[in-house]
Amino acid sequence: MPPFSFWKRIVLGKQHTPRHAFDFLVIGSGLAGLHAAAAAAEHGRVGLLTKSSVRQSSSWWAQGGIAAAIDPEDSAFLHFDDTITAGRGLCRKAAVEILVGEGVERVRELIRWGMKFDEGHMGLALGLEGGHGRRRILHAGGNETGRAVTQFLLERVAAHPNITLFEHTTVAELVVVDNRCLGCMAFHDDSFEPWLFTARATILSTGGAAGNYARTTNPPTSSGDGIALAYRAGAEVCDMEFVQFHPTALYTESGATFLVSEALRGEGGQLFNKAGERFMERYHPQRELAPRDVVASAIFHEMNRERQPCVWLSMRHLNPDNVRKRFANVYAFCKEHGIDIATDLIPVAPAAHFTIGGIVTGRMAGTSIWGLFACGECACTGVHGANRLASNSLLECLVFSRRAVEGALTVNGESPALALIGQDTPVRDPTPIDPVLLTHIRQQVSQLMTRHVGIVRNGPTLKDTLEELYGLRDRYGELFNRWAGRPLRTMIRACTLTVRGALLREESRGAHIREDFPSENPDFEGHITQKRGTRPRLVTWT
Repeated sequence: MPPFSFWKRIVLGKQHTPRHAFDFLVIGSGLAGLHAAAAAAEHGRVGLLTKSSVRQSSSWWAQGGIAAAIDPEDSAFLHFDDTITAGRGLCRKAAVEILVGEGVERVRELIRWGMKFDEGHMGLALGLEGGHGRRRILHAGGNETGRAVTQFLLERVAAHPNITLFEHTTVAELVVVDNRCLGCMAFHDDSFEPWLFTARATILSTGGAAGNYARTTNPPTSSGDGIALAYRAGAEVCDMEFVQFHPTALYTESGATFLVSEALRGEGGQLFNKAGERFMERYHPQRELAPRDVVASAIFHEMNRERQPCVWLSMRHLNPDNVRKRFANVYAFCKEHGIDIATDLIPVAPAAHFTIGGIVTGRMAGTSIWGLFACGECACTGVHGANRLASNSLLECLVFSRRAVEGALTVNGESPALALIGQDTPVRDPTPIDPVLLTHIRQQVSQLMTRHVGIVRNGPTLKDTLEELYGLRDRYGELFNRWAGRPLRTMIRACTLTVRGALLREESRGAHIREDFPSENPDFEGHITQKRGTRPRLVTWT
């Protein structure tokens, strides 16, 4: 399908297409995007684009902390081992070495800049979370680390004269000529004519796709936009079948979902089933502090066995005042639903939380398209393998956003191919579409993903799901080719990549569990890579 296919085509003189030229273009304003913009601004002019506001990102919502081996009794080697163990044989070891090694410096750099992390009697208050053998989780504002760090970087970005922020600016297409990314076409707010953004290097930091599930801890903006954009432009994506489900999201009959942080279990929270049994000891010697894939799977099995919609997390054996203070935002949200987390049992069930796969990147965050970089949740660096170790994601944002900028500095300036842009320009189709229909289709897709592409999958159901997604794409093709239908087109493309990967991986490993293939298969010790116009392939990384 040719570029700009879902708009009417008209020929415009270049003077009618507003152009914004920068040295660096950053798309996405979560932690990775803000950190990349701050780093790139030291080397040139930066355009920072976000489709909503800068406060609507998964980073902003993140309750977990940042894992870093900064304690004298800890080490990068121990952090490396924990990460590799959690990754179930699919971690890219070179990338993990970069993560745990450079991660310590990135955290110390934040502290030097003035970021305040929570402190205890002996200095930094380091938390413990599932899969970690040491206390190495830095928190800020109790369990509002994502909000605190994102706000800190946002203030730094807003104050930098080299950074221009474009909120409510939706990227329509990456501009790629001869496998060279030159920037993007985007629409600001309700404008009907596009803006052309050009840069010598473009950095995608658009987040993941876990918001495409009906039961999710993510904001609805986490729909896989950047992954779909890069895939459409010809970049490789991989590991899309690995979607991590957070074990303990609040369960409510109304459907309201809220992340009950991993840190509650790190501080001693215990899981119980309907019969009052502390069941995790049957599944793993670390019980509630087992890696997330183990805990989520155990909860799923307990729920199915007892035919219950949830299990229960208890903090009742701990000091109630400390619990309410340490987890103030969880306490406040649960209190709105009649639950006191310090004295009541907290109903919890797994929810889609993190996209482990994404756009394939190298050690300097470069993609298979020259001049295009990716970092954060939209990227697949290989550090997480088949299952992300808790609190490694914010660290990944810091480490590889800096590397993306360092890689971008090696890209040459403006390409002669830039002269080709602007002769055939997309415009938004203003034809109105029934918003009820759009909502209905979105709910249909998200419910389909939750029912059939959740914690436990099977081949026949995955095949049916893929056919349903293709059917929706064909049935509503005309709608998806219009601007108002674009988000649904993106959503279905991201979901299709996930289902296709899940169907091809005929084994159970980490966050991907197939009930028809319940064991790990050494033949799948690789990464299912998908590229537009080619057949998926299994790739082994060194």
